Amino acid sequence: MKHQNKKGELSKLQRIQIAGLPWQLQTAKARFSELFRLARTEGPQLIMRQNKDGVVMLPVEQFDLLVSRAHQPTGLVQFFRQSPLSGLDLDFERNKDTGREIEL
Repeated sequence: MKHQNKKGELSKLQRIQIAGLPWQLQTAKARFSELFRLARTEGPQLIMRQNKDGVVMLPVEQFDLLVSRAHQPTGLVQFFRQSPLSGLDLDFERNKDTGREIEL
């Protein structure tokens, strides 16, 4: 299920697989226990207000996974920039290796 924001761009909701049809806010409030159960068993549930604003109810395990992924670096360069060792003056010089002597 893809959702568009006001600019017509695809929102981040497309990354979350929504289970079933969207819930209207009033229906979601009246049937909250069912909504909760479906979010736990079927997957994330989209709740809309006047077919515009929306929120997603999802199991806490999926939320934790999304949050942990959001804090992961997107690339190797970003990973090293965010490292606690970033900015340290490291000495990368080493002794020249002349190899070993072998008899042929």
